[in-house]
Amino acid sequence: MKSLILLIAVALLSASVSQAQIKNAKTEIVKVYGNCGMCKTTIEKAGSKKKLYKTDWNEDTKMASITYDTKKSGIDEVLKSIALSGYDNVNYLAPNDAYNNLHGCCKYDREKKAVVKTNAKLMADEAAPIPNHGNHTQGNKAMDMQEASQLKAVYDNYFALKDALVKTDGTTASAKGTALLTALNAVEMGKLKPEEHGVWMKIENSLKTDAQKIKENKDTENQREHFMSLSKNMYELVKASKPAGTVYYQYCPMANDGKGANWLSKESAIKNPYYGSQMLSCGKTVETIKQ
Repeated sequence: MKSLILLIAVALLSASVSQAQIKNAKTEIVKVYGNCGMCKTTIEKAGSKKKLYKTDWNEDTKMASITYDTKKSGIDEVLKSIALSGYDNVNYLAPNDAYNNLHGCCKYDREKKAVVKTNAKLMADEAAPIPNHGNHTQGNKAMDMQEASQLKAVYDNYFALKDALVKTDGTTASAKGTALLTALNAVEMGKLKPEEHGVWMKIENSLKTDAQKIKENKDTENQREHFMSLSKNMYELVKASKPAGTVYYQYCPMANDGKGANWLSKESAIKNPYYGSQMLSCGKTVETIKQ
């Protein structure tokens, strides 16, 4: 208790210094798991960005003091960055590969066995007893369907966008990009499965950026450029979530100025979204993804 009180006192002092550099400053003290001085260096580096946010982590108490600009950033952004560096915290579970890449002395005991919910209400719901409706299996299936439904909308709109590009229809592609962006923004990361969670943290911003660019521009050549990176990230998500039905990962060696590019399809037949009717069947299936 004394060490926690001391941390708070030091945090308040550090916050006053940070606030001199960070506008609209707010400081929060949260739990971040770690072990040693090397952890402190990594956590504070990942949790600090000039003029936006700054993190001070205490090795003894495992508590971090985070000061951030409330108009340009947020505690969620900082904690996500810290998790991506390999450290579990109050909001996010670090991806397994990030944790596994930590130095041996930094591999703290992982107390969290599942993705932590991102707000107090969800945590309360999780802690509450499950009402007995006579069939817990049905309840579990309903939960699985709820989790899957978030990404189903994402996948459905991606495939619709692909079909529009096959037809070289920039107007429809723009509309499907809008729908895809809406579906992406509707995803609640706290409800994703653990295997999806780490991938989503890495690719969320890139997916939304590409969808936004496709939405804004009705020129199919420009849309196809963004569809390349969109497809690359969508592939990572599909591999992690394994949606219902078979998904085909296809490749055209001519796309991207001869460097090649991939896309995902619900059908095995090749319908090239990068060339449309010019070279509709150019390409091949390089991977088949099933549940």
